[in-house]
Amino acid sequence: MFFLGVLLTGTLLQFYIFQRATSASFLKRRLPRNLFMVAGAILWTCLVMARTAGLNIDNPLLYVVDLVGMDWLGILLLMSVSFLAVDICTGFGFFLRPMLPKLRAAALITGAVLSVIAIVQGTRSPVIHRYDIHLPGLPRPMDGAVIVAASDLHLGVLIGTGWLSARVTQIQEQHPDLVVLLGDTFDGNTYPQGDLLSVFKRITAPLGVWVVPGNHDMYGDWKRNRALLTEAGFNVLDDRWAEVRPGFVIAGVEDLTIASRLNRDKEAIPKALSGHPPGTTVLLSHTPWHAETAADAGVSLMLSAHTHGGQIWPFGYLVRLRYPMIEGLYKAGRMPVIVCRGTGTWGPRMRLWQRGEILRITLHSQ
Repeated sequence: MFFLGVLLTGTLLQFYIFQRATSASFLKRRLPRNLFMVAGAILWTCLVMARTAGLNIDNPLLYVVDLVGMDWLGILLLMSVSFLAVDICTGFGFFLRPMLPKLRAAALITGAVLSVIAIVQGTRSPVIHRYDIHLPGLPRPMDGAVIVAASDLHLGVLIGTGWLSARVTQIQEQHPDLVVLLGDTFDGNTYPQGDLLSVFKRITAPLGVWVVPGNHDMYGDWKRNRALLTEAGFNVLDDRWAEVRPGFVIAGVEDLTIASRLNRDKEAIPKALSGHPPGTTVLLSHTPWHAETAADAGVSLMLSAHTHGGQIWPFGYLVRLRYPMIEGLYKAGRMPVIVCRGTGTWGPRMRLWQRGEILRITLHSQ
């Protein structure tokens, strides 16, 4: 159902963009309209086939189809923003009519440049974003401990074991005491080719690797993927807690967007924390909701993800309406909340403006 909505949106945006682009001055003079129609048909077909055409099969052609279809969706968004800006300035063609072809040509070029930047940013290595967090009552052995957090890997057809291996190297270079994966480890409806298990086993930390499920994890074969994570030696926290060291607890909840559809999202955090011992508690929640509930329950630090920081500007403005904590450091009362903007990408392999990130969080006694 979600993909049908995406497909409908993409179809409408493509119709809008091609209608505007064919009136751009340099294209109108040099390229026949039929060529636009053929190109549009090919791109639209890739968009329809993306994520639907047997993409669990190790086939380079299907990889290309998925890549072109998903990136075309991102390009449509950026092109539509450029053309809409011209339409607003010209009253949708009622004003500045003599300049309209040149303005639309400028919009087309602007959209193309933004798309190139987004593709480059989306495929670059994530940055390491460092935080120093001071927590009251932190056990002395944990003073100076390093948590490395990655999120939204979206392992699937477009993001596979080669990319993951490079991220594992980045994670291990931070010399973590504890590693957390904040959900959407898997893309959901596709599965990466290659030996994931051997790559996952390279992620090690003295205090373990801890994982919470995200919404895309639940869309796919979570039972199989959970078993894979467990076999790799990871600790999966779905509505439970564990005491890593005396006085230091790590807890995790199921994805709150999934829980909200069952009207149980407000119960998830209390359930996950039920009976936890006193001390410092770090809560992992894929979706950055109900931070106040966590703070009231005595959580010391909450780590979340899910938003991708909007991923492609200006989509972030819409994301912020539903997720006010969209990326970076926030406070819920006295409790710090850190939202990772994602290590990988969903859909288009594009980001505008910021690259993906891996968090390096150093804990200090207050």
